[in-house]
Amino acid sequence: MRSAYSVETVRAAERALMARLPEGALMQRAAAGLAAACAELLGRVYGSRVVLLVGSGDNGGDALYAGARLVRRGAGVTAVLLTPERAHTGGLAALRRAGGAVAAAGSAEGLIERADLVVDGIVGIGGKGGLRPEAEALAGVAARSRAAVVAVDLPSGIEADTGEVRGAAIRADLTVTFGTYKPGLLIDPGREYAGVVRLVDIGLELPGGPELRALQHADVARLLPVPAAESDKYRRGVVGIAAGSARYPGAAVLAVSGALRGGAGAVRYVGPAGDAVIARFPETLVSDQGPAKAGRVQAWVVGPGAGEDAATVTEVLAADVPVLIDADGLRLAERDAVRGRTAPTLMTPHAGEAAALLGVRREEVEGARLAAVRELAAAYRATVLLKGSTTLVADAGGGAVRVNATGTSWLATAGSGDVLSGLAGSLLASGLSALDAGSTAAYLHGLAGRFAADGAPVGAHDVSDRIPEAWRDVHAL
Repeated sequence: MRSAYSVETVRAAERALMARLPEGALMQRAAAGLAAACAELLGRVYGSRVVLLVGSGDNGGDALYAGARLVRRGAGVTAVLLTPERAHTGGLAALRRAGGAVAAAGSAEGLIERADLVVDGIVGIGGKGGLRPEAEALAGVAARSRAAVVAVDLPSGIEADTGEVRGAAIRADLTVTFGTYKPGLLIDPGREYAGVVRLVDIGLELPGGPELRALQHADVARLLPVPAAESDKYRRGVVGIAAGSARYPGAAVLAVSGALRGGAGAVRYVGPAGDAVIARFPETLVSDQGPAKAGRVQAWVVGPGAGEDAATVTEVLAADVPVLIDADGLRLAERDAVRGRTAPTLMTPHAGEAAALLGVRREEVEGARLAAVRELAAAYRATVLLKGSTTLVADAGGGAVRVNATGTSWLATAGSGDVLSGLAGSLLASGLSALDAGSTAAYLHGLAGRFAADGAPVGAHDVSDRIPEAWRDVHAL
């Protein structure tokens, strides 16, 4: 599992470690890792042209010391000092002793255009807001050049704790981060700017309370329920699907498909799309008596394609089992009814739905995803899965937010969210917590989307069909 810590926590860990190490040793560890990553990206260091964009903080020092190491391996390295009077003294001296050059920002454009590699050491993890005008101009030159761009710890202009981008920022091909991941490297829009992220261990001792956790294959494999020899369909979990309408019968079919592919022992369907569901999935248990009379379930999914059926949403919320609320259900569910539930609740909005629930513009949610998902979880006393290019899952009780980036942009297709709802509902019915069910479903759904798309357009049914393949891929580790 990947963990990401706040700037405050990282700073405290760095101070504690520096107190036990010789002066400058921690920066040398970081610089050594940075130089090795740059060399690997270059492939052939000797004769390569490297430009360092150096600000006034420790990131600038890391870049200068790494530049000195690259000079000693035969690279031509020039440091562009954005604030010459505040450049890291030791790092600048080391670069000059090694034979590196120093240039003013005014001459940087030509240097960058001829460079093989540009190292972004402008702003550190404590930076707020976008780049200043001079740095913004250099970022633009770097983006237009043929040079690969490596960011030191975090692309300059990205807010480390949130991933927010409040102005111009560096777009990196590779980000070399030190000690631990920073939240802004894992959450969009910041993640989009980071490129490939490489973690360098510098010996930090971090506490057990990260801001974010990202599941990996092994974590998901441990969480996914596998039938035992004595299992039957009821022990595996029965999930109820209250979805679809005369206008949107397909939503019911897709939600049921996600639940069946997600390992549910049985699926009970309630709603007006029973004929369409049975035609596609004859194993489904269909009822026209409403949720309360549908039979025993271990979890409910309500809302996909529900239209204006507020009565069904209200009836499901009254059930004393875990409930997943999606799509129209999010609009129809009364906040107090959700807050008053004693069984777990998982809400799965996309950015537009989250914005409507919070009473803000969609752009505000997309620009500050971490704050939005936490605010929703607190407001509804529910676990919230915020869909998007990076899916975030915040628990009702606080703690580390789960982040998932296994998806693909091809998942932005009608019905994809219905499949995810059914999949997550089946995991809720198996006994997983709302946090584990949401984050595990997001992981599998993303993998299935990648397998289905492989760079080509797909429909939601294609994604559903590849969930078993994603399941096998996780367990093949």
